[in-house]
Amino acid sequence: MLPSSRTQLGLFFILLCPANIIGLWWAVGSPLVMDPNSICRKTKRLAGKQAELCQLEPEIVQEVAKGTKLGVRECQYQFRFRRWNCTSHSKYFGKILQQDIRETAFVYAITAAGVSHAITQACSMGELLQCGCELTRSRAPPSPTAGPGPEGTAWEWGGCGDDVQFGYEKSQQFMDAKNKKGKNDIRALIDLHNNEAGRLAVRSYMRTECKCHGLSGSCTLRTCWRKMPHFREVGDRLLERFNGAFKVMGGNDGKTLIPVGDNIKPPDKQDLIYSADSPDFCSANRKTGSLGTRGRVCNSTAMDTSGCDLLCCGRGHRDETVVLEENCLCRFHWCCVVQCRKCSVRQELSLCI
Repeated sequence: MLPSSRTQLGLFFILLCPANIIGLWWAVGSPLVMDPNSICRKTKRLAGKQAELCQLEPEIVQEVAKGTKLGVRECQYQFRFRRWNCTSHSKYFGKILQQDIRETAFVYAITAAGVSHAITQACSMGELLQCGCELTRSRAPPSPTAGPGPEGTAWEWGGCGDDVQFGYEKSQQFMDAKNKKGKNDIRALIDLHNNEAGRLAVRSYMRTECKCHGLSGSCTLRTCWRKMPHFREVGDRLLERFNGAFKVMGGNDGKTLIPVGDNIKPPDKQDLIYSADSPDFCSANRKTGSLGTRGRVCNSTAMDTSGCDLLCCGRGHRDETVVLEENCLCRFHWCCVVQCRKCSVRQELSLCI
């Protein structure tokens, strides 16, 4: 594996498994205490700007860890109905990151976006001393259509705008893992491109929010600020880029990427790129990082990726009845407890053979 790829692969395992790098993989929603000192101490792969962040701004590293987990959780949501469902199994997930396929491109993009989003949000929440709300003194006025109020309403920048540029720069500093040895490697160029595409999916889609002020509900003055898109929107947008990802190959100079195929326009900065075809993920294969789809729940009536025909790879499916327990007959008791009973619910499932 190329140097920059080894760095980011190691970073994924360290950020997501701070307690035990070898044997522990993260679980979605688990209340792991992300100790930046542990993250920085347990690896020799971090160098340059990354090591500088560890030494001088450990609280930033903690937000990097949160952003990485945010990104992988979003990956699992977006791919929940696909043959590869962004599995959290360490041995298989690691194999995905070692390849240069479309799925890897999405993981790099969504985690770089997650880091940018988490750091920016921490700034707005006042959780970081290095940053705060966005400075708006030199910003142009909001558009006339931004928020409620008739055209010509007086406005001013205020509130707490998200300082997305700070989050962008810190994500770039920590996630890009640039070094002289890997600077001209094709894999490194692809990874850096996909990282940037992820960050731009946050920075390029900032929205203006406004609040009206005035007596009796009038809008004599509007206060406006800039906010990041919700992270689900970022995931949706990057999934669209995944579906239209560009296959590329390295140019003769070792510094450029060329789209594969005739009359294909070059990818722009927000497109995802890859250089190798993905496996079909139908059968378990540790070499490719495929867990297979045997036993996966599918939709017997759907024609999309969640349908049994596609998800089960033509092997067919079986119907099974399962009994699940869920909360029911919930009541609020003063003060302030909600008590529920447990009810058994029968559910019909279709499972891939």
